[in-house]
Amino acid sequence: MATTIIGLRAAVLSGVALSSGAVAQQAEAPTQALPGVTRSAQGDVSVTIYNNDVALVQDVRPLTLGRGQVRQDFPDVSASIRPETVSLAVADAAIVEQNFDYDLLSPSSLMEKAVGETITLLRTNPATGAETRERAKVLAVNGGVVLQIGDRIEVLRDDGLPVRAIFDRVPASLRARPTLSVTLDSSRAGARPATLSYLSRGLGWSADYVALFDDRTGRIDVQGWVTLKNTSGTTFDNARTLLVAGNVASDDGNAGIYRPQPPRRLGRMTRAGTESANREQLGDFYLYPLSARTTIADKQTKQVSFLDAKGVAAQSGYAFENGWLGTATEPRSASSVLRFSNSGAAAAGGTLGDALPAGTVRVYVRDARGQPQFTGENRIDHTPQGSQIALATGDAFDVKVQPVVVSRTRIGDSRWKTAMRYTLTNARRVPVTVELTQGGLDWSDTRITDESRRSERRDAGRTTWQVPVPANGETTVTATFDTRY
Repeated sequence: MATTIIGLRAAVLSGVALSSGAVAQQAEAPTQALPGVTRSAQGDVSVTIYNNDVALVQDVRPLTLGRGQVRQDFPDVSASIRPETVSLAVADAAIVEQNFDYDLLSPSSLMEKAVGETITLLRTNPATGAETRERAKVLAVNGGVVLQIGDRIEVLRDDGLPVRAIFDRVPASLRARPTLSVTLDSSRAGARPATLSYLSRGLGWSADYVALFDDRTGRIDVQGWVTLKNTSGTTFDNARTLLVAGNVASDDGNAGIYRPQPPRRLGRMTRAGTESANREQLGDFYLYPLSARTTIADKQTKQVSFLDAKGVAAQSGYAFENGWLGTATEPRSASSVLRFSNSGAAAAGGTLGDALPAGTVRVYVRDARGQPQFTGENRIDHTPQGSQIALATGDAFDVKVQPVVVSRTRIGDSRWKTAMRYTLTNARRVPVTVELTQGGLDWSDTRITDESRRSERRDAGRTTWQVPVPANGETTVTATFDTRY
């Protein structure tokens, strides 16, 4: 009779040491011949990965089937498979039933399945090396293992003593690897390929960008990296990999629709692009294929370059947005902003010239010694080619804004006159321009009846002034708003 042996410490702490005999009863001989050494049962694998925790796995495997109803196991599917999405195409065969066996073999699961069964305890005397064996019935596995040995009840403890638990067999419900079991009705016997397709969680990717800004020349160098993560519980060997930029609607009944949470500030498109990128599309999504097959190992993060642009025109500046009736008792920092475009149009210097998938842009600036130093990061959304981008990277040390509600007067039953003053200061040795925005105007019928500098109404809720502030100086902007409330 084949046996499976685990040490007591492994049983308690979920470490594992398995004898090959019992494992061979449950696993396919060609794919698991030695303890700890496995060969994947996957075939020709293609993986399409989306941005919102959705991946499409397509796996073509050769099968040899008999005639009539046959059971076929597919080990090494994703441990995060969505079983309801499985599609199997086999010539001259139809699916009768399918089961996903996700109860994986481990010391803890092996002990849990042994409740009510009898196992063997092998104890070794540390002083003499002599071994003694006892048969024990597993009564419970709840925060520990409770055993009945003859007339006594014993609790296994992790006390470091050399004790091993020996199991007579591996339960049929436990699998060494995630396995999809399918019952097929085959109209003929013989070999043929089978194409297994399914959706999986646990595979995702994002874009990461490194931007090196030269303030003296007004240029940035931008490198783009695809960051690929696999937490699906399965390794995909030598896979064709295709990345799709865009959030596809996906509701798996458990996690719902995944939406990445934005950081405190967002880079924004001040103008959406209208240029068509020179890149393959799938419907409304852009495709980023990896140039060569790659192994996507479980619990692995890898990066692949997809963008390298030099000398792209850029400009640093400052921005400040005030909420409606926002008044400050002390000056507040303006945001440092880097502005650039991903247009592909010909210009002096370089161009980004590509659609930019959502991701984090990390900005570096050379110091006086010529060394690149990190100055901030922010996220951009999926950005069409030709867009204007304003990336807030942090709070300015020397550029401050103090908004003050000077007065607020009722001028009718439902009308108010609000006078605002904005004081902008600049402690730098060079002049700067601050994009000053008054927000919160969308909830009322608003008119600007007086202003010291001409503004531009960005949308129903915001109006903006471009305010020059001299070196080591200050500028004051005033405005009066006529509102319904």
